[in-house]
Amino acid sequence: MRYVAALFVVLFLSAAAMAGEPWPGAAKDWKGFERHDFKVADRAAYVVVPKTPAAGNPWYWRTRFPGVAINDDLDLLNRGWTVAYIDVSNLYGAPTAVQAMDAFYDEMTGKYGLSTKPVLKGLSRGGLFIFNYAAAHPDRVAAIYGDAPVCDFKSWPGGKGTGKGSTGDWKRLIGVYGFKDEAEAIAYTHNPIDNLEPIAKAHVPVLIVAGDSDHVVPFVENGGVVQQRIEKLGGHIKVILKPGCDHHPHGLTDAAPIVEFILEQADYPGKAAK
Repeated sequence: MRYVAALFVVLFLSAAAMAGEPWPGAAKDWKGFERHDFKVADRAAYVVVPKTPAAGNPWYWRTRFPGVAINDDLDLLNRGWTVAYIDVSNLYGAPTAVQAMDAFYDEMTGKYGLSTKPVLKGLSRGGLFIFNYAAAHPDRVAAIYGDAPVCDFKSWPGGKGTGKGSTGDWKRLIGVYGFKDEAEAIAYTHNPIDNLEPIAKAHVPVLIVAGDSDHVVPFVENGGVVQQRIEKLGGHIKVILKPGCDHHPHGLTDAAPIVEFILEQADYPGKAAK
């Protein structure tokens, strides 16, 4: 009996350690779930926690526009996933953004006990963040979901292709990356489209959902290039094109294909073996 009691204490303490520290900040309601707001590296961050965490504490890491196209977020929350976000606005996936994301990852996995391989979700310019982070840390990523993602900043905000571009964002991007001028920005060789080999070699599955008539972030200059290059590198990518759809609306009315891709293709801790 003493052995059984001691074993129970060890298992209880181990489980508590895996769970991590309690979330900071007062809980507030978010679509029927608890949301906790706090700061990491002096940047606003938050998590939305499931009522009952799934095995392995999987999480869905959103970058930019976290309140848009949330039906897949809600589905995963109902399945026991945590949804997390850190505000790296106006950093356009630059090295400083990746550094802030590193700090966030360390806290989520080390301090709060979330899984070591989140699924990354990026809408629009969020594509710069998710692909750059995954290229830097392919071992930390279970899967990538880009929704009308920017994958080449020359396309957006640069407007050097067929898209509209954004003059203000282009100027800010040049400053954030530390380019001396526009020519240096255009010559940059570490846009997501240029840096896909680490993702493909690590077999990180990629899902892209985009409109085939996007005039802001043209698919052929962004997600389409990623598709061609990932396939050439032997990686795994699935593309869902929405006929006649421009840059908006994001996501899918029925999020089932997104969630199914994540649950079937993502290599996340706690995933049940088939």
